[in-house]
Amino acid sequence: MRLYFTRHGESEANRLRVISNRDLPHPLTEAGRLQALVFADRLRHKPITRIYASPLLRARQTGEILSASLSVPLELVDGLREPDCGVLEGRGDAEAWAAHKTWLDTWLSGRELDKGPTGGETYHAVRERFTSFIKALVIGCERASDEFVLVTHGEAMLIGLPGLVGNLDAKYILEHGLGYADILCVECREGKLMYRG
Repeated sequence: MRLYFTRHGESEANRLRVISNRDLPHPLTEAGRLQALVFADRLRHKPITRIYASPLLRARQTGEILSASLSVPLELVDGLREPDCGVLEGRGDAEAWAAHKTWLDTWLSGRELDKGPTGGETYHAVRERFTSFIKALVIGCERASDEFVLVTHGEAMLIGLPGLVGNLDAKYILEHGLGYADILCVECREGKLMYRG
């Protein structure tokens, strides 16, 4: 079993620098649509059987482009969503981004994992929903040859993948896997997930 984790294409929220982790009206930019098409082309000769995507607009649109290009079914999965930032949602000011960075840095250092922005999610809540879906997918996979694409978000991967994937940590993801439509390929062998490039 092989899982291709990817971040969505560039969205209007990314371009405008707005925190948009609820379903706010920020679609993919033209560049984001092109990134999704290029990503689909990279996967064209792989035996992809299903695409799973976060329901947030930018990830959903990326998933729809992949699904149409590869003629593979798309399923929206709440577990792949970006962390809800509560009172910071919809803001793009310096104060909001500083608070956002403080929370992410705090979590990645292993502190205050049961807390989060006012009205938002905690590290533990995000990790639980993300890892629960991946574990269920692995357990429910009937064929070892199945290959899936998972369209998610940078912070969701930073929180969800370390510890779940044996040889992948947040530092590596930050350095290698947060570009738009980048691929983090993970293989499952005998129930264990390992990063393969």
